[in-house]
Amino acid sequence: MKKTRDFLQNSGYPPGELYDLPTSEKRFPDGAQYRIEIPSTEGPRALAAVLEAAERYGVTIHRVSQGSGIWMLTDEEIREMCRLGAEAGIEVSLFVGPRAAWGTGAQVRASAGKNLGARLRGMDEVVYATEDIIRGCELGLRSVLVADEGQLWLVNEMKKAGALPADLVVKISVQMGAANPISIKLLESMGAGSYNTPTDLTLPQMAAIRAAIDIPLDVYVEAPDDFGGFVRHYETPELIRVAAPVYVKLGLRNAANIYPSGLHIEDSAIKQSQERVHRTALVMNIIKRYAGDAVMGAVGADDLGIPAV
Repeated sequence: MKKTRDFLQNSGYPPGELYDLPTSEKRFPDGAQYRIEIPSTEGPRALAAVLEAAERYGVTIHRVSQGSGIWMLTDEEIREMCRLGAEAGIEVSLFVGPRAAWGTGAQVRASAGKNLGARLRGMDEVVYATEDIIRGCELGLRSVLVADEGQLWLVNEMKKAGALPADLVVKISVQMGAANPISIKLLESMGAGSYNTPTDLTLPQMAAIRAAIDIPLDVYVEAPDDFGGFVRHYETPELIRVAAPVYVKLGLRNAANIYPSGLHIEDSAIKQSQERVHRTALVMNIIKRYAGDAVMGAVGADDLGIPAV
């Protein structure tokens, strides 16, 4: 294996997992090691519930993300989410709209094809999903969630051409699935603003990824059941140390899958959002106990995709 490992090292990549768990010296632009993200915030009422719960538990939230897609929200609902996010100084990241899991294709419903669910199937879906982004940006959105490298390339090219806002943050979904330093480095080179790693990567694997890339990593320390259901609260201090800068991301174990969300399950979506903030308070206590000197990001940092209202 020496020839391959030497070639990787000479190319600027780690030759294997970094079992010595080196401390990452990389940081967010404001000097922070970590920020907090609340996923599955499926509309303005859920976002309002997250903000209320954050005040109640005394925790700081830097980013919320949504999974149902821009297309599942009215203009007024998007404007309201943007208003709430701008007032709170947090990033609001909404997923793109039509994707393979909700299309007419059969492969994503087969046992071996489920990993393709967040991809864009054919050029029409690329167009539809990009139109979703254009609409969201016109309403004030400055962060979008994508899971297809073709769309990542297109959005990056549109940003460079002035067809999309230059300050638009392109967050890569956990459903992209890239799980090694080379693959994630390629996505970084294509314009990824942050990358959500698979939920089951070990600390040595995370350390190797961090050694190769500079963008923030979005890391589930509690994963939804359909992403493995891992509860890694006590690993959070070490994840921050070896993988900084990171978005510490609180999913929710033993929770209903609410995608695509809507009024018919809104009460459940809101309660789950509130519990994610409660779990955040639990994780923050662990960080303070075991990594009290870890630097948390400031609210309203310049590089956050805070809505433009």
